[in-house]
Amino acid sequence: MTTDPLGISATLETATTKSRYVSLTKLAEKTGADVARLPHTVKILLENIARRADGRDVSQADVESLANWPHGADASIAFMPARVLMQDFTGVPAVVDLAAMRSAVARAGGDPQSVNPFVPVDLVIDHSVQVDRFGSDDAYSTNLKWEYRRNRERYSLLNWAQQAFDGFRVVPPGMGICHQVNLEHLGRVVIDRDGWVFPDTLVGTDSHTPMINGLGVLGWGVGGIEAEAAMLGQPMFLPKPVVLGVRTLGTLPPGTTATDLVLTLAQILRAHGVVGKFVEFFGAGLSSLSIADRATLSNMSPEFGATATLFPVDANTLEYLRLTGRGDNVDLVERYTREQGLFRTDDSVEPNFSEVLDLDLSKVQPSVAGPKRPQDRVSLSGVRQSFQSVLDGAVADVSSIELARLKAEGCPEEGGFLAAEPESLEQPTAAASVTDGSVVIAAITSCTNTSNPSVMIAAGLLARKAVEAGLQSRPWVKTSLAPGSRVVTQYLDKAGLTPYLEELGFNLVGYGCTTCIGNSGPLPEEIAEAVTSKNLAVAAVLSGNRNYEGRIHGQVQASYLASPPLCVAYALIGTVLCDISVDELGRDQQGNPVYLKDIWPTAEEIENLVAATVSSDQFDLEYGRIFEGDDKWKSMPAPTGTVFDWAEDSTYVREPPFFLDFADTPAALSDIEGARALAVLGDTITTDHISPAGAIAVNSPAGEYLASHQIPADEFNSFGSRRGNHEVMMRGTFGNLRLRNAMVPGMEGPWTVHTPSGDKMTIYDAAMRYLQEETPLVVIAGKEYGSGSSRDWAAKGAALLGVKAILAESYERIHRSNLVCMGVLPLQFKDGESAQSLGLNGDETFSITGIGDGIEPRQTVNVSVVRQDGSRTTFDTILRIDAAAEVEYFVNGGILEMVLRQLLPR
Repeated sequence: MTTDPLGISATLETATTKSRYVSLTKLAEKTGADVARLPHTVKILLENIARRADGRDVSQADVESLANWPHGADASIAFMPARVLMQDFTGVPAVVDLAAMRSAVARAGGDPQSVNPFVPVDLVIDHSVQVDRFGSDDAYSTNLKWEYRRNRERYSLLNWAQQAFDGFRVVPPGMGICHQVNLEHLGRVVIDRDGWVFPDTLVGTDSHTPMINGLGVLGWGVGGIEAEAAMLGQPMFLPKPVVLGVRTLGTLPPGTTATDLVLTLAQILRAHGVVGKFVEFFGAGLSSLSIADRATLSNMSPEFGATATLFPVDANTLEYLRLTGRGDNVDLVERYTREQGLFRTDDSVEPNFSEVLDLDLSKVQPSVAGPKRPQDRVSLSGVRQSFQSVLDGAVADVSSIELARLKAEGCPEEGGFLAAEPESLEQPTAAASVTDGSVVIAAITSCTNTSNPSVMIAAGLLARKAVEAGLQSRPWVKTSLAPGSRVVTQYLDKAGLTPYLEELGFNLVGYGCTTCIGNSGPLPEEIAEAVTSKNLAVAAVLSGNRNYEGRIHGQVQASYLASPPLCVAYALIGTVLCDISVDELGRDQQGNPVYLKDIWPTAEEIENLVAATVSSDQFDLEYGRIFEGDDKWKSMPAPTGTVFDWAEDSTYVREPPFFLDFADTPAALSDIEGARALAVLGDTITTDHISPAGAIAVNSPAGEYLASHQIPADEFNSFGSRRGNHEVMMRGTFGNLRLRNAMVPGMEGPWTVHTPSGDKMTIYDAAMRYLQEETPLVVIAGKEYGSGSSRDWAAKGAALLGVKAILAESYERIHRSNLVCMGVLPLQFKDGESAQSLGLNGDETFSITGIGDGIEPRQTVNVSVVRQDGSRTTFDTILRIDAAAEVEYFVNGGILEMVLRQLLPR
């Protein structure tokens, strides 16, 4: 920003700088709005658009409308984040696109170094480490070795990107989990850039990005295309926000943890209904919650359905910044947030929210969540009965939309990884003791809890007391410790607790997501055989954020989310068919029973040890070298230079065709004539139906492609891991084995009928045949088309198959935007009309008019249909291009094409 169109800027002086900022106080004076009583969430969004008013995307009327929230007009908000966060699984396609743009600029004779992110980007490699080896001193090094072996080509691309792009940083493997690194290091709370000061905001390519909300930073998860748009300086359009306030009262009772609190919160908010809403905490009770506690709550926003869960900046925020090595930013943060009414105290006036719920911390009880959903909180005494519901088949299932989101972000399918050497039990006879309800996985994992020193120290203290009492983990339990930050190892070592955790099998297995995203690795051979041969229902206990059936491990039917100390306790008792709060965990050296209450650390013990062992020098040390990587990263073969060296024989990373033979001016818009239907689909088609992320079948078009490149079937890996190769991804588009296309009644899978020949074939093969015939394609669908996770290849793949338009009854908001960003027309049937009411079955010819003369947001577009018998019908649709910026994207053939044309030499 270099101008002040609203005349509301002011100057902020700190001890070291003098910068300008958009003053919300002056904005309130100018508009007469009660800005002071707005939720902090709305204030941050308001500042964001006020800073960019009078441009293409934000008008003064938009600013005034949001300033008068919630009573202003329902104008969309053109939000522009200050930075972008990525993990490796979802970030690779964005890097491929940036690399392809550089190649295109170089071919056009321009300067490829002109292609860089417009806002800072951090990509953290955390989603690819699997727990193959555990319970040993070499577990970490062995798992890291396999991680590099499985991901060599992808990591080579990211290693190149680290040195090639300005404003693009990569955190190498073995360093931490993106959200914990973001919380402990990357988040600034307030940013001073180019002479302007403004709130730190971000979007991330992972649904748990809201974890940073615990630090007072507004951010949430998006799909790859939205992240790429932000990287390239384009806004994302949000509807008028609904903000639920959570009034926080009291303090947590002794014996409870932040994990117990977040599981309680997830249950409450799921029951209330917060999907698509913003949640914001307020009230005097916040002062008793540390930043680590708050981050645990914000982390599980997707589990209770909220877009974000914001905790306002307060004194705890400043203290945490000092602890984590960001003391240099504290003066700026405090001065700016106080000036803008963004600093909370116990005496702060209660904001005006859309609605308010009360949360009494004093009523929280020790609990877990499971056996299949994170919102199903269970008291410790109720775990036995909850598991019994699994055996009885009476437990609620997770929705297909939530499963699609999980798979999109990196959860592997069976056969999705190149297999390591199998592990065996040290006590092979222990497998005979495995029965229904046995805990076969106990994992201290996930940024949700490993970012919180109090629960990690509690786990270590419980382990110490257990070992001193002579207890051991049950030999059939696969135990693991996978922190989200290397700082955790620092303070556990300093506290002298690491040896006790290792004595119980909780050796370090990696710094990554591991078990939480399903990278739990195979069970020991004897256990796997026992579970299969006896058809057992076994359990996992993990300190993660999701526990859907089959997603923690394919052989595990029940998974419970629990605090780290409870993970250790369940490893000791070895079963969920118990009341762990009163049943004995084992016997001490004298043969006396040992109970949970005997080894559970007191709040005072935990607080004293945290204070004595967690220090800022640990954060300074680890984050001072966070971007360097280990010797494997530094020495791995990778291209260098400004333009990526595309390997012709690569099956993981290929140059996409979006910018090949690229014209410096877009083709004139034209109507769509003589189109055929590729598929006629029903309601709630998820992005997983459109672009699967799971294992690649041998007999699928993608499998045949890989086999033709001499890739053995056991190395096919998953669609998700091959997102950098368009040849694989377009062959997988509409490739879900559960897809139901009305054009082939009675069949499931990637099938369709080519018209007019009537030949039955895969959707990919039909699309390629239509391409040879120069026939444009449409897809017809029902309500909520593109629901579930935001998946970039669900739009990219459709575009590459030659789909020019989608005709649906309604769209999921983000997928609609993604289609526009890829140059695919989203058309919406008028109310009361559908494929069924219009008699469309897919064998017709379609012509779409009203486009060639230019388009405007939400205009009417006519569709003419010629049936096989020669009869005709026409109907009007709504063009779901909703904003002026989206018109520009579509005219250029897509958002990437528009930005590339701006960078090409004139």
